Amino acid sequence: MPLHIVLVEPEIPANTGNIARTCAATGIHLHLVRPLGFRTDDATLKRAGLDYWYAVHIEYHDSFAEVQEKYAGSRFFFTSTKATQRYTDFQYQDGDFFVFGKETKGLPPELLASNAETAIRMPMTDKVRSMNLSNSAAIIVFEALRQLDFPDMQ
Repeated sequence: MPLHIVLVEPEIPANTGNIARTCAATGIHLHLVRPLGFRTDDATLKRAGLDYWYAVHIEYHDSFAEVQEKYAGSRFFFTSTKATQRYTDFQYQDGDFFVFGKETKGLPPELLASNAETAIRMPMTDKVRSMNLSNSAAIIVFEALRQLDFPDMQ
């Protein structure tokens, strides 16, 4: 079962395009939760994903609750600069979901509070508020892929 990236209300098309390209290169499934801050025919989105869109397994959802309902029983990891646990503190499994919030606000505080046991962060200096969304997604999912010995990858 593949890993999954969930983008909750993404705002910047280039970030989503870059994440889609990472998904194409790794076999990770991408889930986009509306509302999106861009149109799916946006040139920046398409350009960032290059000509790899055919290789992206992508699903659109009207709410994050819809994702959780459809994939009940799966493990969800919620990314936030406010989380206390590092992304390297967990042993990931096939089928895990990595949930990222919108670039300007992150995930809703109530979602993080109700899922504190699986909220993860990346260590960084205090000189910045956060990392770029597409870079963060790549770093975290490549750690999961490393732990799983890069399944179906050369």
